[in-house]
Amino acid sequence: MILCPQPIYKEVTLMSVLHSVVRLIDAFTHHLGRTLAWLCLGMALLTTFVVVLRYGVNIGSIMAQEAVTYMHGCVFMLGAAYALKTGAHVRVDIFYRGFSERTRAWVNALGGIVFLLPLCAFIAGMSWNYVSESWLIRESSPEPGGIPAVFLLKTLLPAMAINLMLQGIAETLRSALVLIEGDNH
Repeated sequence: MILCPQPIYKEVTLMSVLHSVVRLIDAFTHHLGRTLAWLCLGMALLTTFVVVLRYGVNIGSIMAQEAVTYMHGCVFMLGAAYALKTGAHVRVDIFYRGFSERTRAWVNALGGIVFLLPLCAFIAGMSWNYVSESWLIRESSPEPGGIPAVFLLKTLLPAMAINLMLQGIAETLRSALVLIEGDNH
């Protein structure tokens, strides 16, 4: 008797794919958020450096001041998805906190589909030409000695929209999974 090896495979279901998508987006957002947190330290150190230069040595640096602005923009624009993931975003939860898990899942899913995802698509679409034109001319700072990369700063607009849309998809899928699976998730 010859034994045929049984194929070793994991059954792939739609639910397992959805869970994997949510985990993948969450991991991306988590790592981006943790990386952006280091920019806060960088901003604090650079701001201290600018103040010491200005008031201690009487030297100004437009480039250093603009770098703080660029870091600030990165933290807030790209950190929006991390805020959504961790529940740190603004929410009027007078009623929400008293809802059952299933009702919260409905509110989150519908809010994502009706408000968040269309808003992200709108921001990405509306900012595209604005950012493209800035890239075409390689827009730079109007200040002498400033950072010659305003086009990179403007790129944060569609990047924020895309990043927030990805996390919005993850949050909407997570809510859908709660609705489909109930307490079995």
